[in-house]
Amino acid sequence: MLIAITRAISRSIADCELTHIQRIPIDIDVARVQHRQYEQALEELDCRVIQLPEEPDLPDSVFVEDAAIVLEECAIITRPGAASRRLETESITHALASYRKLFTIQPPGTVDGGDVLTVGKDIWVGCTARSNQTAIDQMQAFLAPFGYTVRGVPVSGCLHLKSAVTQAAEKTLLINPAWVEKSAFPGMDFIEIDPSEPYAANVLRIGEATIYPTAYPKTLRRLEAAGIQPRLVDASELAKAEGALTCCSLIFEEKNRDL
Repeated sequence: MLIAITRAISRSIADCELTHIQRIPIDIDVARVQHRQYEQALEELDCRVIQLPEEPDLPDSVFVEDAAIVLEECAIITRPGAASRRLETESITHALASYRKLFTIQPPGTVDGGDVLTVGKDIWVGCTARSNQTAIDQMQAFLAPFGYTVRGVPVSGCLHLKSAVTQAAEKTLLINPAWVEKSAFPGMDFIEIDPSEPYAANVLRIGEATIYPTAYPKTLRRLEAAGIQPRLVDASELAKAEGALTCCSLIFEEKNRDL
């Protein structure tokens, strides 16, 4: 059984952090409908969705991925790069405590889960305004006993690594090569986004299935040409908060931490 932790959208989302896009109004009612449709897509892919309560005073808290990195053997509670987001980790810690052994990033380390791409035992961390080398070093120390290799990756032009590259299939990455270099990911195959859709590199993989936004039809055709047939969801309102599909859930195999 896969668990997908999500969180209800905060009524204060209009005050969200923004770095690379202009602030435009978010229709919170539409955003909540779209978010529920996203959760339904997760359920249709056999995830048990656990929706955490709204955090009214934490505008970005719907983006639960940034608060933790969940692996088979353990989970790492992050220290988000934006100080306004650090209280988000408290409820995520409680939600994960019964499922995984927990490690916690310590100051001055900062890392957002959106900067962390895991493929097998390889973990890449975006070197961005939100994630630093101190956190990368801590992650390597936590995870080396489990056989993981953690590497920093230069990223430019976007908020997080997973704005620029995500896993679309077992050995295939969907990538915007203008924001991150292919050479950082040896041994992987690539599907490049259509250049007219710079934010199109975020696809959510669940088992052998994928979920993809409706906003990028040209890149969708490239995925389909590669034999990938995603389920489509509309995430247009949360995109105004500089969020994407992977940001909105923490997905992992259900397992008691004591087993």
